[in-house]
Amino acid sequence: MPAPAPFDYPIDQVKGFLDPAEGEALYNAAYDAAPFGPILEVGSYCGKSTVYLGKAAAQQNGQVYALDHHRGSEEHQRGEGYHDPELFDNEIERMDSLPYFRRAIFRAGLEGTVVPLVADSGTMARFWQTPLAMLFIDGGHSLEQALTDWRSWAHHVRVGGTLCIHDIFENPDEGGQAPYTIYKHAIASGLFEDVARVKTLGVLRRV
Repeated sequence: MPAPAPFDYPIDQVKGFLDPAEGEALYNAAYDAAPFGPILEVGSYCGKSTVYLGKAAAQQNGQVYALDHHRGSEEHQRGEGYHDPELFDNEIERMDSLPYFRRAIFRAGLEGTVVPLVADSGTMARFWQTPLAMLFIDGGHSLEQALTDWRSWAHHVRVGGTLCIHDIFENPDEGGQAPYTIYKHAIASGLFEDVARVKTLGVLRRV
């Protein structure tokens, strides 16, 4: 399989917290996975990681499903450390990242590649049946939500498929432990093997 074209999109114009090295790793993983089935992202926020996934999938005529309720995680709410006032809808007093997400996907030319799924992770998973070539979990970082994402979606990854988990911190002084917990669940399940770690991004393969 030929190597993907270098990622050259002005990604700094998209709001988000994904490190460029992590984004490049996602991009490469998505390029390899896209010929074998759809890619599902759990937790899109304003679309930074989605653009990496979508740009890779587009080269392979692949499809990305971007799942997010767009009301923000706990840390995005008003008064919390990662709150962004630009994403707050004062009329309904709720956070709403969907307009920013849609703008990012449009500007990247990915409306034909990325399908937004505006829903809660557990609700969307109830009737999902399509095997996934790649799953990227970067949703809510409470333990309850991270476990919901893991339990709802990991079993849909096809044999040979890829699972990526973002914000893995072994040291609790560096970050929340919920993503690390589901990463450990993935290894302990015997269904996934560790392939690579790029900063806080874990890349695993379904065996």
